Amino acid sequence: MFHQKLIPGSVLLCSAILFAAFTAGCNANVNTNNTANVANTNNSPSPAANTSPSSAAAAKLNINTASGEDFLRVMPDLGKRMVHEFEEYRPYKSIQQFRKEIGKYVDQNKVAEYERYIFVPIDENQSDAATLQQIPGLDANEAEQLLAGRPYASREAFLTKLGEYVPAGDLAIARSYLVQQ
Repeated sequence: MFHQKLIPGSVLLCSAILFAAFTAGCNANVNTNNTANVANTNNSPSPAANTSPSSAAAAKLNINTASGEDFLRVMPDLGKRMVHEFEEYRPYKSIQQFRKEIGKYVDQNKVAEYERYIFVPIDENQSDAATLQQIPGLDANEAEQLLAGRPYASREAFLTKLGEYVPAGDLAIARSYLVQQ
């Protein structure tokens, strides 16, 4: 039987080559996802896979429509028990409801971590300020100003007003967070 001793540098080189090949394969899979259809399909990559805040926000899952497989695929360290809890309380009407119900099972820090990956759909004429604040770039004062402008005659009227507070990229994300009509 033929045995060859490996020189320590050779082991390091082989490890580096294997790691580079693995990383390239993983990145190729991540970069082929189409994030333009994220809100409609919920086939989104993990927000951590994107580098800009706007693309991370766009990749969030609709808590009311995402499948258990979607949650498990996108959210790190999420078990089937928590998927069951997410689904049990549907439909969520506000982010506060999500926090209350899921807060029965995990601490506030974990709930906040989950919120990095999900959104509660926003109804422009019904959602509370906290739910509106899921929109990237929207602060509490601006959310209150949006509430004061109710009722909005149309979705476009709401989006026009929202556009006074958030940049165009965040406005596109906000559109994807609205309750489907």
